[in-house]
Amino acid sequence: MKIFAVSFLLVFAITKTYAQNYQITFAGTGASTTVDSVKVENLTQCTDTTLSGSDILYLTATGIAESDLNSVKGNSLHIYPNPMAGNCSVDFEATTQGKTTLKLYDITGKRISQTQALLSKGHHTYSLSRLSSGIYLLKIKSDTYSYMAKIVSNNLSRLRRTEIRYVGITSSIDKQNTASNTTKTESAKGDKSIINMQYTTNDRLKITGKSGIYRTIFMLIPTQTQTVTFNFVDCTDADSNHYAVVQIGTQVWMAENLKTTKYRNGTSIPNVSDSTQWSSLTTGAYCNYNNIPAEGDTYGRLYNWYAVADTHNMCPVGWHTPSDSEWTILTDYLGGESVAGGKLKENCTTLWKSPNFGATNESGFSALPGGYRGSYGGAFDGMMRYGYWWFTTEDDVTFVWYRDLYYNIAYAYRTGSTKGCGCSVRCVKD
Repeated sequence: MKIFAVSFLLVFAITKTYAQNYQITFAGTGASTTVDSVKVENLTQCTDTTLSGSDILYLTATGIAESDLNSVKGNSLHIYPNPMAGNCSVDFEATTQGKTTLKLYDITGKRISQTQALLSKGHHTYSLSRLSSGIYLLKIKSDTYSYMAKIVSNNLSRLRRTEIRYVGITSSIDKQNTASNTTKTESAKGDKSIINMQYTTNDRLKITGKSGIYRTIFMLIPTQTQTVTFNFVDCTDADSNHYAVVQIGTQVWMAENLKTTKYRNGTSIPNVSDSTQWSSLTTGAYCNYNNIPAEGDTYGRLYNWYAVADTHNMCPVGWHTPSDSEWTILTDYLGGESVAGGKLKENCTTLWKSPNFGATNESGFSALPGGYRGSYGGAFDGMMRYGYWWFTTEDDVTFVWYRDLYYNIAYAYRTGSTKGCGCSVRCVKD
């Protein structure tokens, strides 16, 4: 017991030293000064929440992540809300059927409550109630799995005996609804609400502000209470698709792959599905991966280089297809080609094939692997594994350059291809 108490106190001391809570408010500038809604994605914990632009995001920070304390990796344990006001729910995965014990300890290492049950394989929910103010350690253990997590109670009233009560099996829908560890409370300031979101020191947030047709991404590792100001910029193609944008260094990029079917002047870009016809093209064309429109909606369209080079311009007004040097500015800003790929790739998604090596998306670029279409034979390949993005820069009359990202490496490659290949396009602001 003494060893356990010392270990718990050490965990508490580290947490006490580094834990901070932050309030984040939101404002707009540029094309709009209002914020309609905000989506906050924790790219470290892979959780998210959506709130009104007038709401206050209250980040409840802890110095140590639950995942650091869990012996089973991944989002297998959820405690919500945490911190709490005396009551919370505990959702965890029983990886096999068997006897499971839940024990709750106070800061001194004294066990204050315990329960045991025979659980089936799956997700189960317990309720913890009547916890007085303080810091607690919850241990969940069976013969084949175990979890451990810190719980904070802000309830100042003296309560009777703490209770751990079994609620039931949690459905997959319930798990999705609780994964973000967020709660909402009304604020005394007019219509504002305070949205609580669990946060761990040094977690990376991707914050997307929306105002009408505009969407801007703001990347943040919070270190203080602050106002996030979104610079709203119009990025609308000839099909009236509106794209999210993100500033990376001195550049502003589209944060989604292009999916227009028209040039800027309204002229249609031919959709060529036939493989033989695709292979013989020397003029602009696009296609959807495997000729499935839904794939184009998710990953963007694939375009041959002739469409990229067409003088009618396929990018939204005020935007253009980047050159080799503009892509190099991007990768240099992110630390060079050897690591830039991981910083560009979207994480916390099933749209990349596992292991999606090195993916952090710390740039907010949110690259997705749309695959490619070959210039010889017109075959499709690489979706969910590879992404390819055109330059405007030619190597010679036959070959041009593009950047490619792979699911199993963090590198951002610079590669040459024939002009008839089908690749993705990202536009950069003029």
